Amino acid sequence: MERVRDVSELPKAHLHLHFTGSMRPTTLLELADKYGVRLPEALTDALTGGEPPRLRATDERGWFRFQRLYDAARSCLREPDDIRRLVREAAEEDLRDGSGWLEIQVDPTSYAPRLGGLIPTLEIILDAVDAAMRDTGIGIRVLVAANRMKHPLDARTLARLAVRYADRGVIGFGLSNDERRGMARDFDRAFAIAREGGLLSAPHGGELAGSASVRDCLDDLGADRIGHGVRAAEDPRLLRRLADRQVTCEVCPASNVALGVYEKPEDVPLRALFEAGVPLALGADDPLLFGSRLAAQYEIARLHHGFTDAELAELARQSVRGSAAPPDVKAKLLAGVDAWLAAPVE
Repeated sequence: MERVRDVSELPKAHLHLHFTGSMRPTTLLELADKYGVRLPEALTDALTGGEPPRLRATDERGWFRFQRLYDAARSCLREPDDIRRLVREAAEEDLRDGSGWLEIQVDPTSYAPRLGGLIPTLEIILDAVDAAMRDTGIGIRVLVAANRMKHPLDARTLARLAVRYADRGVIGFGLSNDERRGMARDFDRAFAIAREGGLLSAPHGGELAGSASVRDCLDDLGADRIGHGVRAAEDPRLLRRLADRQVTCEVCPASNVALGVYEKPEDVPLRALFEAGVPLALGADDPLLFGSRLAAQYEIARLHHGFTDAELAELARQSVRGSAAPPDVKAKLLAGVDAWLAAPVE
């Protein structure tokens, strides 16, 4: 077998990681035991058996099941120490996978009832980020995400909150949950508030819905990045537009297969996007439920799409360029990518 470089040693940025979904399985089991939370049997079996739960979210019933598992996991985050532990462990896992920069996505509304409200929740999260950066050395920032299943006025509240904390570590504003529900244009004012406040626009699109949802993110929300975006491959003109504008798509191959967007890893249009010139940032999405973290996404590119080490290095560069990392951090990571590629294969 041809010898190849270790992708876990390839410097990279991680731009698509959800807060609760970043949790270690062992941590969730310990917190569930601590708080007496009875997790769904499918989730417990998956966590103890080492295999991700069987999920297929291409219909509403499947998406509901996915959300039920996610909500059960989220209910185990109840105290500031739980938040600090989650962020620290997410940073440790990313470091192990070669990430030097992490942008973690969170909807603070989901945790506010147990942590004293929206503002205290976001401050707890940002304090946890500061502590994790000191402890691990990795750069971490926060992307506040609204839920498209909720009222657009809620999104505006979150956008104003995100802007308020732009100098404390919030770098972007997103829109998550089932993109088949809630039109992008309904959230245009929230994204305008975020953009006017200097935040990146990074809504989800082109995952469960087709290429039109990507176009809506560009037209209605002024997207700088697209969460997922893989369905853009169905529209050559849209691919050219993404490439021309250098809008980064945060592609999560393992997640796409786990949720039934594509049947097999080789069906994810990673090569089509890459060769069209669309900047990509591979992400793990929700490793708690999908069973694989950041480096594994690069392995999928190598094993199922034939990416060479030089092409994997370019994927890593694109993730860094698409990030909100300061120039000096970007320069360090890009130099590390070059060094990884220049090193002899052992």
